[in-house]
Amino acid sequence: MKRFKDLTEQEILALAISMEEDDGKTYGEFAQFLEKDFPASAKIFATMQEEESDHRRRLLDTYIERFGQQMPPITREDVSGFVKRRPKWLVMQSGINAIRQQAEIMELETRNFYQKAAARCTHASARKLLGDLAQEEQKHAASASNLEKDKVNEDTKKIESEAQARLFVLQIVQPGLVGLMDGSVSTLAPIFAAAFATHDSFQAFVVGIAAAVGAGISMGFAEALSDDGSLTGRGHPLIRGVVCGLMTTAGGLLHTLPFLITDFRVAVGVAVGVVCLELVAISYTRYKFMDTPFLRAAFQIVVGGFLVFLAGILFGSL
Repeated sequence: MKRFKDLTEQEILALAISMEEDDGKTYGEFAQFLEKDFPASAKIFATMQEEESDHRRRLLDTYIERFGQQMPPITREDVSGFVKRRPKWLVMQSGINAIRQQAEIMELETRNFYQKAAARCTHASARKLLGDLAQEEQKHAASASNLEKDKVNEDTKKIESEAQARLFVLQIVQPGLVGLMDGSVSTLAPIFAAAFATHDSFQAFVVGIAAAVGAGISMGFAEALSDDGSLTGRGHPLIRGVVCGLMTTAGGLLHTLPFLITDFRVAVGVAVGVVCLELVAISYTRYKFMDTPFLRAAFQIVVGGFLVFLAGILFGSL
């Protein structure tokens, strides 16, 4: 990687053009991503994209005037000192506030670059342009919040907040809840079957770990491959798969850990208590986020868990 202090004026201008192209493309992708659920905020980033395009045009005019049409291939990844940015898809899946924060960080970094670049340039027109852009980027550093004040009123903020909550449920809560339910319920049978078949806490623990990890891997892949989220709005499949897989594993591990207790009867008693707490937690989550009446949710979960629990004891006692 090159150091900034070793760049020539030609490379500095080429790097500035490259940065404005990348930032403009990023803001365009943000605007497109937000258009459906957050139309007012989408306009913010569409405006920012237009501003970056204007910066790029002015930089290109100055570059062609000084160095002609040939441009060295240089990007921010080729120069040390720049902050490594989070992948755009990850920022977008993290929510609208994360997108606005990313925009502010981008503008601040670009402003710092222009300030240092202006100090390095000796040609009058290039130095003036870089200095002007540094001042504009300083104003743009708070562009997301400033433009929000202009274009996003309180009613729109409320609508966007509700939409963000719905997306959170679709992208995080729902796959996490599916995983927790599967891990808490489906692993009951093999764990308690092994426990009552062997009357050995450690053997039950080994079976429980295997069941929890296996279920987590299976559910993670199943959720990730169910759809790509482009039509359903359920978010990036990788994130959903990871959330679902981890929660499935966690659901199985919670009532597996008590079997580290060497006394078999005590271990079973503690495990049963943990299972009851898991079922209550699942019922409350469905009540809180899925608009399911608590008693109905509890009845559905408890009945299912109880049947699987009985199946485990039955097969373990054969």
